[in-house]
Amino acid sequence: MKSSEIRQNFLEFFESHGHTIVASSSLVPGNDPTLLFTNAGMVQFKDVFLGLDKRPYTRAASSQRCVRAGGKHNDLENVGYTARHHTFFEMLGNFSFGDYFKRNAIQYAWEFLTKVLSIPQEKLWVTVYAEDDEAADIWLNEVGVEPARFVRIATMDNFWQMGDTGPCGPCSEIFYDHGPEVAGGPPGSADADGDRYIEIWNLVFMQYNRDTSGTLHPLPKPSVDTGMGLERISAVMQEVHSNYDIDLFQDLIKAAARETQTHDFSNNSLKVIADHIRACAFLITDGVIPGNEGRGYVLRRIIRRAIRHGYRLEQKTPFFHRLVDDLAKVMGQAYPELVAAKTRVASVLKQEEERFAETLENGMQVLEAALREQSGILPGETVFRLYDTFGFPVDLTADIARERGINIDHAGFEEAMADQRERARAAGKFTMQGGIEYHGIPTEFYGYDSLQQEGTVLAIYKQGSQVDFIEAADEAVIVLDRTPFYAESGGQVGDCGELLVANGTFVVSDTQKIQANVYGHKGFLSSGRLVVGDSVLAKVNAVARANTANNHSATHLLHAALRQVLGPHVTQKGSLVDAYRLRFDFSHHAPMQPDELRTVEHLVNEQIRHNHDVATQQMGYDDAIKRGAMALFGEKYGADVRVVAMGDFSTELCGGTHVAHSGDIGFFKIISESGVAAGIRRIEAVTGQAAVEYAQQRELQLLAISDTLKAAPQEVSQKITQLLDHARQLERELTSMKSKLATLQSGELSKQVNEIKGVKILAARLEGVNAKILRETLDNFKHQLKSCIVVLATAEAGKVTLIAGITDDLTAKVKAGELINYVAQQVGGKGGGRADMAQAGGTLPDKLPDALQSVAGWVEKRL
Repeated sequence: MKSSEIRQNFLEFFESHGHTIVASSSLVPGNDPTLLFTNAGMVQFKDVFLGLDKRPYTRAASSQRCVRAGGKHNDLENVGYTARHHTFFEMLGNFSFGDYFKRNAIQYAWEFLTKVLSIPQEKLWVTVYAEDDEAADIWLNEVGVEPARFVRIATMDNFWQMGDTGPCGPCSEIFYDHGPEVAGGPPGSADADGDRYIEIWNLVFMQYNRDTSGTLHPLPKPSVDTGMGLERISAVMQEVHSNYDIDLFQDLIKAAARETQTHDFSNNSLKVIADHIRACAFLITDGVIPGNEGRGYVLRRIIRRAIRHGYRLEQKTPFFHRLVDDLAKVMGQAYPELVAAKTRVASVLKQEEERFAETLENGMQVLEAALREQSGILPGETVFRLYDTFGFPVDLTADIARERGINIDHAGFEEAMADQRERARAAGKFTMQGGIEYHGIPTEFYGYDSLQQEGTVLAIYKQGSQVDFIEAADEAVIVLDRTPFYAESGGQVGDCGELLVANGTFVVSDTQKIQANVYGHKGFLSSGRLVVGDSVLAKVNAVARANTANNHSATHLLHAALRQVLGPHVTQKGSLVDAYRLRFDFSHHAPMQPDELRTVEHLVNEQIRHNHDVATQQMGYDDAIKRGAMALFGEKYGADVRVVAMGDFSTELCGGTHVAHSGDIGFFKIISESGVAAGIRRIEAVTGQAAVEYAQQRELQLLAISDTLKAAPQEVSQKITQLLDHARQLERELTSMKSKLATLQSGELSKQVNEIKGVKILAARLEGVNAKILRETLDNFKHQLKSCIVVLATAEAGKVTLIAGITDDLTAKVKAGELINYVAQQVGGKGGGRADMAQAGGTLPDKLPDALQSVAGWVEKRL
């Protein structure tokens, strides 16, 4: 049975049992700062399990894309060396939100495995938490599992918890027996870590709430969360032991072998590449871009790990990006968004591959410097830095060190790796957003229709701790039952304003969500006293809200205009909207041309002049998408969504605040367009009065320039062009004169050539030349002297420039990189380079004469 058939059968089975089929969410968890990636099927339902969100259904089933390559769950280093570890996998899951519980969950799982998939019962083993007599009774007495294949597990392996506090409960796991020819014992035995008995399905029964003291309290509505890895169950159904032997991987392994010209299909590096192309392609599809921190950093590590394995297969040129088409053929039917994004995905991967070549060169410089300082062993911390910062393969580091007679500290490297994993686990720990735990009714938001609202203080937090009251000058976070204040979300900053009480004023500087529907008003009490239970009049700063609404509505028009001008591949990848300006990030492969920017600006202002009504409407998510509404990157949507439309030009899902008519925006002006990451561009713009003031400021600058140039404003461009042409002509003449000066000096310097042990040596200083002429002079000396060692220097404005050159016949004895570094250290610098040519700099010109004088002695010791 193909993997695609298993996926479809699973969803159809649970749909027939009253479950709503929910599409896979993004690998980037929406509005959840506690998770790096979606790493389980329950992630998109986390707020439902916590009681912070409610869906129109109580039963759900999904096939969820998951990544485990960073944070608390990280399988990256095991990929390629085990049969079942992956960075990317699909999790089949069924969920009950206070509907059915243990009995139904167990019966559904057993029926699907033994009836739908026809797996022999005698091949299946079952575990329960040791204290869960209820589940044990269902398995043994209702389902009829043989007691010999039933195990009670007393460890926390069979007790699930979301965090140190919160929902938790016992688990029941189903294992498949791969047969006696595979080593390993049944679950719960001493050799359970073997590969014979493999867990294929985990049923989690959310039965309790754990408080801060560790006490378990029964939940009023127990729930069910299950997960079965598609790759693992496919291995069972296709009668193979390794996940990498299933159909999902075999085509990708063959493609990796094709691109690396590898004939050994069992090579582990092919498995790594096949696994990593899935994770990388889907992460980029979901908006993650390679970078130096967070999700982007993890993606970059995965890409570079795949490329390293290509190097192991002697593939030194970019190849990884060419696997995207193969992946789209394998998984595109189930995930059409991958097909739509494949051109962009391949482009991002290719850029990263090309960039990695530069990183390798930088890593080599670090390694060379480290090896010069060591005589016996290269520290593990250095090996780890090369691996983690530069993506340098450990085995390559070991090979280079071995050539110098130096070993590497493997134990130190592993210790550094362990420290990193511990930091990652700590960073992935689940905590409530903002560090504030709130247990109470949610906040009702009235800010779409009004800028002031009467409300009651539900809670006060001072320095993160809940208090009963605050007094004048105290800083705090206030929770109200009703508010007109918009809490930061979807790129729009939170509102500011005031909370007026009978005897004082609380100044609100920002509004943030403590939980999905709980608003925290951050600020300070300027006067009086504020007590939990007080009635307040919440008043939003009307000017700031209006300016923010102008900018937010303009981002919708900008998004639509960019798609019209650049193409439908443009999607929003982030935004920041406040009262002063807007910032809009979007997917596009190249810098925008001036005419494209002008056209976009024209389209937006044209829609502003049309003065469209800005219509908002609540509807089902699926209906909104069918009507053409755009869903935005990084947002999490419920079953019902808010649709914001501006004529027939722009329709988006958005919970933010907007103008009543597009004409209210007034005027739109782009300030800048730039790149922020591979395949991601950024536009910054202003609207309304800020746009008018920006245009006026630019006009004043133009008038000041025209006055300086003694030219009319319309002639400024032509005048500047003339001045630049004249400056370039003078620069060319100056360069020519410097070259002639260098030639004259070269004749004098030829007299300073010394000979040591039959080798010609020149170490000299040239005056009034730049680095380019220094290189030209060096080449001339090497050509003139045939066999020589040359060091040339120049100094100007407190800066020393050095260059060393050695003819090929002498590089076996003397390395230019080592020589230039020796000289540079004496003048306050450092440097390196190739064996035949190297450059360096310094900051101590007064030390230069002695440094050049020392060259002959240094060279003599090496000849």
